[in-house]
Amino acid sequence: MMRTVTVALTGASGICYGLRLIECLLRAEIRVYLLISQAAQVVLKLEAGLEIPARPSEAEAFLHTHFGASPEQLRVFGRQEWTAPVASGSNPVDAMVICPCTAGTLGRIAAGLSGSLIERAADVTLKERRPLIVVLRETPLTTIHLENMLRLAQAGALLLPAMPGFYHQPTSIDDLVDFMVARILDQLRVPHELMTRWGKSLPTE
Repeated sequence: MMRTVTVALTGASGICYGLRLIECLLRAEIRVYLLISQAAQVVLKLEAGLEIPARPSEAEAFLHTHFGASPEQLRVFGRQEWTAPVASGSNPVDAMVICPCTAGTLGRIAAGLSGSLIERAADVTLKERRPLIVVLRETPLTTIHLENMLRLAQAGALLLPAMPGFYHQPTSIDDLVDFMVARILDQLRVPHELMTRWGKSLPTE
């Protein structure tokens, strides 16, 4: 059976992480349930030049073409589509990734608030003890942010802030994006070749 991962795009800067993640999941033949916040649609246009339609069916058609994905492999659900599979624990997906994640989304999930499908899907993922990966993209961090991160970590979420490394000697922004996406794919146990593993290309004594 095909694995399913819910990917949520929120209005934080760094939408390139989420787009690259979707591309890699589809390439690995994993079904993606995609949730897009209203603010994320603005950021998609500003940072990626993508004007994704607000209507889920039209967004699906647009993204099927953009990613070269089949209708069975990529689904888009509306922000208030409470009948979506991700809204109930009776139809749990294998994992969920919020990438990038705003501090506001982080706080609402940490407080157990479900005012949108993204927040409800995250709540369901936690209560069903499924992997929830939160890629926070915010700096500097206040004690409120840190406390919310701690609450989510204690509830079972994995906090994976967008902090790319440099030991692989990146030469482009794409290299930095792939570093973070590789870390996400590792946590999802999805094979990839986005970068050389530590110790395989570094000089030895």
